[in-house]
Amino acid sequence: MSILDAARAAQHAPRVTLQQQFDDAMLAFSRDDHDAVIAGLRAVLAVDPAHFDAQLALGMSHYRKGDLAAAIAEGHKAEKLQPLAQLAHTNLSIFYMKAGDIGRAEHHGFQAKVAGWREDAQKAKIQNAK
Repeated sequence: MSILDAARAAQHAPRVTLQQQFDDAMLAFSRDDHDAVIAGLRAVLAVDPAHFDAQLALGMSHYRKGDLAAAIAEGHKAEKLQPLAQLAHTNLSIFYMKAGDIGRAEHHGFQAKVAGWREDAQKAKIQNAK
């Protein structure tokens, strides 16, 4: 196949959406194929660096592989994307606990509780407005 033929074929090939890439990575996560998860999520984040769910899952995948330093680094990237997100702080608390840093684990555990209270208050405010 010539380069021109390959280029034409690529134009007509189905394009994988960012959501499909994310879903494929999550399928790999469910199968504990964390090398595939990490590669897939890095590809998603290369296109959309603000993809919070991909960043969060990337940290958890590193944790599941046992790479706590990478899990913590990726967890902090998720925290920077959404500083008030309960799940970002919950994950960081888990990562730090496993790493033996109880002080930071407790800090992020408390931040997760505060975020949960904040979410509950917002839900109650919405319910009361109806």
